[in-house]
Amino acid sequence: MNIKAYLKPSCGWSNGVRAIMSKYGLEYADIDIINNRENYAEMVRKSGQPLSPCVEIDGVMLADVSGEEVENYLLSNDLVKPNEAAVSAVLNAGCSDEEHAKMATKTIRFF
Repeated sequence: MNIKAYLKPSCGWSNGVRAIMSKYGLEYADIDIINNRENYAEMVRKSGQPLSPCVEIDGVMLADVSGEEVENYLLSNDLVKPNEAAVSAVLNAGCSDEEHAKMATKTIRFF
């Protein structure tokens, strides 16, 4: 599979997507949309909207998704086999107040 994940460096939703990639041992491009203007613009162009995470799997864009939604897509399309491996993050949760505060000092708004 060719997987591109448009993610924030530190975010509950993004960490949920990373946890699913790890759970299934999937190779993917972790694309930073916070510190790279071109990456963010590419995500918006491809997904048609500004919210993240967005995950592109073999040309199919999953826009504004949680790790749980990515896992459901992978399983329902027989792209992975079910497994009971532990995950390293909550799959369906936003950023904590601490994470938001940390990003506020570094975030560059492109819109």
